[in-house]
Amino acid sequence: MSLIASLPEIDTLSYSVFVKHERFEKFIPYHSHAKGQLSYVEGGLAYLQVNDKKYVIPAKHYFWVPQGLKHVLKIGHSGTVLRSLFFYTHDDHSSPFYSEVGIYPINDLLLEMIKHSEGWYGHINPGQDQFLFLSVIKNILPQISNKRLPIALPFSDNERIRPILDYLLLHISESHSLQSIGYEFGISERSLSRLFQQTLETSFLQYLKLLRIIKSIELMLQTDLSINEIAYEVGYGSLSAFSDVFMQLTNSRPSDFKKNF
Repeated sequence: MSLIASLPEIDTLSYSVFVKHERFEKFIPYHSHAKGQLSYVEGGLAYLQVNDKKYVIPAKHYFWVPQGLKHVLKIGHSGTVLRSLFFYTHDDHSSPFYSEVGIYPINDLLLEMIKHSEGWYGHINPGQDQFLFLSVIKNILPQISNKRLPIALPFSDNERIRPILDYLLLHISESHSLQSIGYEFGISERSLSRLFQQTLETSFLQYLKLLRIIKSIELMLQTDLSINEIAYEVGYGSLSAFSDVFMQLTNSRPSDFKKNF
């Protein structure tokens, strides 16, 4: 049974852990569940949309979605395996971790524990041996999840800014400024700056930085391009400039980041 088909079943038992491992290339539209969701992305790239932000989830990363939070999930490659555990929530008050969206690099301990549950499916209830094992996973998450990936791309369905965002993505390798984009769309620099702040709550330059770094992560995972080639593909004139911005937004050099995949 697919994850989409499993959604109504997840919340039927509030005290259980629902286990689902699935290989797919799918888009799961806005949905929510009364359980907290831990999912590990294996072998590809995923995108999580929550409120007015889009998160990129690289391979070898896991994410947490709190209970009741509406979100969209897109898995972008047929080779991707999504390993998901949906947890009871009666103890969520024990740590702020359980109330916040987060994306984190997997470590060996958590990876082995999640993979150990690969043969399980559906509700695991208190009293079963597997339940104790899964409860340990939930309990250790606040301690091991201390390197959150701080990249979230704001978005808006505002009809004035959507064409501009589409244009930036399509022409990401080119040099852009408020002046050049304003000229392209017949908008003054001041009005364009205000449009970004009002609809995305960020500046034009900050949005462009985020877009370029997210695109660079996609290229690292989906192509054989070198770091230097990726820098130019996403609009940086030098490797050092790209590396500095990448470090600023991810707390990692691009070469170190790619080395982990």
